[in-house]
Amino acid sequence: MKTLPTMMAAAMIAGSALLALPAQAQMQGLKRSDILKSDLSVPGREVLQVRVDFAEGARSPRHAHPGEEIAFVLEGTLEYEIEGRPNVTLKAGDAVFIPAGAMHVATNVGKGNAGELATYLVAKDQPLVKIDK
Repeated sequence: MKTLPTMMAAAMIAGSALLALPAQAQMQGLKRSDILKSDLSVPGREVLQVRVDFAEGARSPRHAHPGEEIAFVLEGTLEYEIEGRPNVTLKAGDAVFIPAGAMHVATNVGKGNAGELATYLVAKDQPLVKIDK
């Protein structure tokens, strides 16, 4: 069994490599906090959970993931623009499913801060975030 410090160090290294957004995105009022990373029973797949906090007016870059995402709004009001779907505005307690590979953007459209719990069911050994250029 791994020790807690070893697991925490591994999670921090993996999380910073997988979850890093460009510096510009961090300056735009986004903060990502790693919560969980674990293998799934499906070979080559893993689950990650991340809290994403949005300052008032903050907008994520247009991006996609190598698997599905479930975004659960923890606080505030977020608008999601998901490729191939109409925009949806969600408040605390609402959730949205984002298909694998779908380009999407999340924007804090409310007053004050907003936050989401993002759960990713993704392919292992691939970058978690692919930014649209």
